[in-house]
Amino acid sequence: MELRPFGETGRLVPVVGLGTWNVFDLPPRNESTASEVVRTAFDRGARLVDSSPMYGRAEGVLGRALDAAGLREDALVATKIWTRSVDEGRSQLEAQLGFFGGRVDIEQVHNLVAWREHLGWLEAERGAGRVDLLGATHYREASFDDLIAVMRTGRIHCVQVPYNPVERRCESEVLPLANELGLGVIAMRPFAEGSLLDREPADPGVLRALGVETWAQALLKWTLSDARVSVVIPATAGVEHAADNVAVGDPPWFDEDQRSLVARWAGA
Repeated sequence: MELRPFGETGRLVPVVGLGTWNVFDLPPRNESTASEVVRTAFDRGARLVDSSPMYGRAEGVLGRALDAAGLREDALVATKIWTRSVDEGRSQLEAQLGFFGGRVDIEQVHNLVAWREHLGWLEAERGAGRVDLLGATHYREASFDDLIAVMRTGRIHCVQVPYNPVERRCESEVLPLANELGLGVIAMRPFAEGSLLDREPADPGVLRALGVETWAQALLKWTLSDARVSVVIPATAGVEHAADNVAVGDPPWFDEDQRSLVARWAGA
């Protein structure tokens, strides 16, 4: 799988990762499913995994899946602080350190909730070596002005934003600024929370002409064909889907005509 620089950190990251929103909040009896998905994704080259306290049991499920497969040392764990309370934020980090072997590779302020209150103590945790990189996220394009303000502080190393053929506002300011500042970009919601998956072209031949086998792969390749994106994080609870998603992580990438074609099929 192709590796891209994660901003100016010097770290190379495989371009397809694994999200856990809505799919890893599993009861104990079903946790083996997550282990199979993680193992399959990593066998095919994925390394970055993303979660949050907002996602129910997902952080713990992900941590146990990595441990069960012996993959924690290979993984880049990106998770989040999601609370207005600094004390609760510290508690969230302590839980994450327990889930993920005593360190968090990328700690993000989820949806910019109380980011001013959280960045200070997170910087101290980074100095102590328990957190490596800091980031900020937002799922609402209407909040990108606030996200841009955080980017300009110079206190974070990456951003996470939605990016797909029908959610493209990040192209106008967020992606250019991330490129200018040397910030990594994690692209979430490549399928627009699944709403794009039912827009698959009727003729599979048009997908093969693009060098992909499935509509999901076409959507992922659409996002990854923007070189300013460091990694895309499709979420799935299916082993077959995990394998298909990661398979799209190599060039050739779509040119502008191909991207425009996919966007039209997606209804953009």
